[in-house]
Amino acid sequence: METNNKTALKGGEWIIKESNPMDTFIPEDFNEEQQMVMDMCQQFLTTEIIPIIDRIEKLEPGLMPSLVQKAGEQGLLSTSFPEQYGGLGKDFITSTIVNEGLGGGYSFSVAIAAHTGIGSLPILYFGTDAQKEKYIPKLASGEWKGAYGLTEPNSGSDALGAKSTAKLSDDGKHYILNGQKCWITNGGFADVYTVFAKIDGDKFTGFIVERGMEGFTQGPEEHKMGIKGSSTVQLYFQDCKVPVENVLGEIGKGHIIAFNILNIGRLKLCAATLGGAKHALNTTVAYAIAREQFKISISRFGAIKYKLAEMATRLWVCESALYRTSKWIDDNEHEAEASGKTFAESLLGAAEEFAIECAILKVFGSETLDYVVDEGVQVHGGNGFSDEYAISRAYRDSRINRIYEGTNEINRLLTVDMVLKRAMKGKLDLMGPAMAVQKELMSIPDFNSDDDAPFAKERKYIANFKKAILMVAGAAVQKLMMSLDKEQEILMNIADMSIEVFHAESALLRVMKLTQTKGEQAANIQTDMMHVYLYDAADRINKAGKDALNSFADGDELRMMHIGLKRFTKVEPFNSKDARRRIADKMIADGGYKF
Repeated sequence: METNNKTALKGGEWIIKESNPMDTFIPEDFNEEQQMVMDMCQQFLTTEIIPIIDRIEKLEPGLMPSLVQKAGEQGLLSTSFPEQYGGLGKDFITSTIVNEGLGGGYSFSVAIAAHTGIGSLPILYFGTDAQKEKYIPKLASGEWKGAYGLTEPNSGSDALGAKSTAKLSDDGKHYILNGQKCWITNGGFADVYTVFAKIDGDKFTGFIVERGMEGFTQGPEEHKMGIKGSSTVQLYFQDCKVPVENVLGEIGKGHIIAFNILNIGRLKLCAATLGGAKHALNTTVAYAIAREQFKISISRFGAIKYKLAEMATRLWVCESALYRTSKWIDDNEHEAEASGKTFAESLLGAAEEFAIECAILKVFGSETLDYVVDEGVQVHGGNGFSDEYAISRAYRDSRINRIYEGTNEINRLLTVDMVLKRAMKGKLDLMGPAMAVQKELMSIPDFNSDDDAPFAKERKYIANFKKAILMVAGAAVQKLMMSLDKEQEILMNIADMSIEVFHAESALLRVMKLTQTKGEQAANIQTDMMHVYLYDAADRINKAGKDALNSFADGDELRMMHIGLKRFTKVEPFNSKDARRRIADKMIADGGYKF
């Protein structure tokens, strides 16, 4: 496998190249300003949001808009907006930190993420100069609130199947919009909406619609399972008159806006779920320490330590992959700007380059949060089922994250689809490495390793995990050819292997860099988390690989690939029980997640 020393990785290239830990950005690399931003976000939640969360949940009129504006006054809405539009002009990593830092705010986090993301970015990236000058300063300050109308009652994952229409008025001054949108976050109080409709029934196009435009109304607030404090309504357009100057981007190119904004949104959703998971874990650790059964704290029980450590491990691994990817996007964006591209072209291009990784992060982040809140309820026991305890709210609120920004099923399918499309276009050389793996299958395995460099064994695990992906995916492509896109179960198996490997590698790179920069002692517990994750990931990769192979291969070919898969997912025995106890004990001593 190629080692990547200096040249920046392209999206998806980690599958076929080895990354250099010293080139990998890790949370321990946050500079002083970035750490201050994180602290400021958490302070805002502690003082402004958590104490009044019950009032927020009751949708008290005017409360959420006033909180969004208050966040704007502290600069929390405009981190990455250019200074010329009233923003702070910070880098992509800092804006990711804000998403994580505010992620523990329940419904408030949803309102903020929708406003700063899908509510503002379409105009910032695709608007004309006049549109940006009119809307962005007010969105950046929080004076105006933003929302986004894409989903319709009969088009969710199939966004381009929308039925809303737009027709040019006889005088050529307006587009007349007809149709409805549903599940619109911030819809009940937003001032500005990015809405998609088809001009003349086929040209999918974006429009900037303002509250109060003639023919534009909204439905009542939806009653939801979770995120109850987040305003969610339907939007109705009945001969709604939208000025022609409010067309967003090019006519017929609305899909470019929708899909590009989703790439960034997926990574930012991972950041928010990470923030939510940390908040839920800290709540759970505090409860476990305080709760006594049989006259001792339940935090001293092995079964509880297992849960706390597993929650922390998944969270820490998620964090490692999130900031690794954020730095890739940040570097790519700066490179593009240096080459003369505009601010919008640079970030959108960077997010598109790493769209595979953004989809992977969205899946892993949302499923990590689901795991953390579920086990959090379990640690709380019967109290976890009571509304008096914050963990029950976290549990209800978590569930939506696997659905919006593209369901996790869609994101899994997209992950593999994007990799294969790049390979077919020659942007990603999968064929060479896949053929090398096939050749290796026919050879006698070399189980001896004379590499005594630090983490040599773990690096070999990761290299072998990647071979497992290449073997299974390569065989599936060869065998199924053009019908592979109809075999969603197999694609999901390959996606699961890829998600595991990307996160396992991110965890290893973080520990390697920590060890090189701060010494073995400083990385002790994090090394435990990395080992626990790698050890379990090997089995999960093996299972997903077997399920895929069993679906399309048989006979000698199947037997040979099963042997190969076993070889590529083999790891040495590891005492994960003791490692988990060390992880849990550290959190119990610290009173929470302090890694």
